[in-house]
Amino acid sequence: MSQARVFLLPDLGEGLTEAELVAWHVSVGDTIVVDQPIAEVETAKSAVEVPSPYAGIVTELHGKPGETLDVGKPLISVTPVDSGVAADDAAPAPSPDQPVVQPTETELAEPKPASAAAEAYREEEKAGSGNVLIGYGTPGGHGVARRTRAPKAALSVVEPVETKPVNTTEDDLSLLRTRVPGKLGAVISPLVRRMAREHGVDLGGLQGSGDSGLIMRRDVEAAISTPAVEPAEIRRTPVVEPVETKTADPRTGLAVSARTPVRGVRKAVAANMARSRSEIPEATVWVDVDATALMELREGLKAKGGEAPGLLAFIARFVTAGLKKYPELNTRIETAEDGSQEIVSFDGINLGFAAQTERGLVVPSVRGAEKLSARELDAEIRRLTQVARDGKATPAELGSGTFTLNNYGVFGVDGSAAIINHPEVGILGVGRIIDKPWVVNGELAVRKVTELTLTFDHRVCDGGTAGGFLRFVADAIENPTSLLADI
Repeated sequence: MSQARVFLLPDLGEGLTEAELVAWHVSVGDTIVVDQPIAEVETAKSAVEVPSPYAGIVTELHGKPGETLDVGKPLISVTPVDSGVAADDAAPAPSPDQPVVQPTETELAEPKPASAAAEAYREEEKAGSGNVLIGYGTPGGHGVARRTRAPKAALSVVEPVETKPVNTTEDDLSLLRTRVPGKLGAVISPLVRRMAREHGVDLGGLQGSGDSGLIMRRDVEAAISTPAVEPAEIRRTPVVEPVETKTADPRTGLAVSARTPVRGVRKAVAANMARSRSEIPEATVWVDVDATALMELREGLKAKGGEAPGLLAFIARFVTAGLKKYPELNTRIETAEDGSQEIVSFDGINLGFAAQTERGLVVPSVRGAEKLSARELDAEIRRLTQVARDGKATPAELGSGTFTLNNYGVFGVDGSAAIINHPEVGILGVGRIIDKPWVVNGELAVRKVTELTLTFDHRVCDGGTAGGFLRFVADAIENPTSLLADI
């Protein structure tokens, strides 16, 4: 008999060491194929499906939904199909009239040829993609789990089963095997079970009139026809519902109404923000910007019948141009074991942007953003926003940014001293665009004004560089046509 293979929770990338088990896609006893999604887990980055590298029968699930599992710990145990099940499926069970023939010692010693099913599973495992990490599952991995009989001992005697003239469904078979707790042998027929369920009869409270306490149809019918009457003395006695006692907080003296575990995305955000505050000596600069020309440009594109990019895409185009001019803000600081530090520069820009989802704040990044036009940036920002909200963004899409753009104006606020997304060295925030009095050519006018806020790591540059970058983006917003020839 083949030994069960234990599949360990794989390395989920980006330094993630744990994941919360959201749901199982298979159950014990299911037959699975290579690359079939077996579970959904939620990491600090996203919710992902884990495919199986093995084919066979699920023998054990190592964990329950809601539990946090460590990378490298058992996730699922799978027994290859040739460990008794293949033979069980290949050869029909002997009928009650046929004696069970015991194999001879020679037959036991001789290796049995592998069944076609077992050989197919072995070939399937060889041909599998091997993609057991994250993403959306792997090619060909969306098979439906198949129920199979549990593996039987090689020399077990097959007991005769009474044949029913009616068709028996899988639900009926499960009901047929149901026993009432505390009543040995009280096997209830599917008809009786169904009747009790439809009429709300508690079988556990019935005394069966059949042999060995078997609950018969007449027992259920009697329970249905006899209405439950509450005793008068109980009706007259007021029932005092127990009141849940809440623990008082020792500091405030107030009752604690709830305790919510910090895990998943919230746990990752908390750890990253705390690390950013403790390690990065940050500074913040800001400026008010007249965005009227940019708004008019976008409205003009829409009036021509074309689909105009969103404002965030335009600003993203200005940011990438600014980072080319001031590359110090598109870097990262690395600290060696001896305490020495290096500023790491990059040949390219992966522009991250903050996206609010039901799972919390995540930062997907547009890879190679400096090569994209405003329209291309708009399309990629929309795509990444959707996959992030669906919980399907990959670690590569969530953890590869080199600079972050944060549009907190959608929340109706003007400005914010944002926390840098560690290990990056800068984040640019954009406030809401509102009408404000503004001096234009010496005269007061009403203009569309927004506030830009740049928080930067003072270790990589000084105020002159940060101010120069911020002014560059502000000037581009006020005179957008100078940079948007490629829109």
